[in-house]
Amino acid sequence: MAQTDTSSQARQRTGWVGWVYFAGIVLLIGAAIDIFYGIMAIVGPNTAYFVGPRGGVASFDVAAWGWWSLIVGIALVVAAFFLLTGRTWARVLVAIIVAVNAVSHLMSLPAQPWWSIVMVALDVLVIYAVTVHGREVRS
Repeated sequence: MAQTDTSSQARQRTGWVGWVYFAGIVLLIGAAIDIFYGIMAIVGPNTAYFVGPRGGVASFDVAAWGWWSLIVGIALVVAAFFLLTGRTWARVLVAIIVAVNAVSHLMSLPAQPWWSIVMVALDVLVIYAVTVHGREVRS
C-alpha cells in the first residue's frame, strides 16, 4: 500500500516495520535487565575481588558499574519509548545508546561470556533495524 506525504513522494510500508517494533521491545527488555543488574550492584557489596591464574588479585568497584548499568538502562527505556512513537531523532538516539550498551556488554565479556554475546548480538540487530528500516515507522 503506497501512501503519499506532503511532498507528494510515495512511500511504501513493508513488513520490515515490524523489525523496528521488535527493536523497541528488545530495548525495553534489555533496559529492564540493565536496570535490575544496576540496582543489584548498587545495593550489594561495593567491591569484588578476582584472583588471576598466577595468583594476582584485582579489585572491581561493583557500585560504579551498577550506576553505569542503571543510567544506560534508563536511557534505553526513554529511547525505546520515543522510538515506538515514531520520532525520527529517536532512531539516532537509539543507535548511539545501543552502541554504548554493546560496548558495556563487551567489557563484561570475561565475567559472563554467553550473556554478553547474546546482548551484543541483539544490540547489533537493533541498530540494523533502526538505521535501515526505521523511516517506515513514521508512515
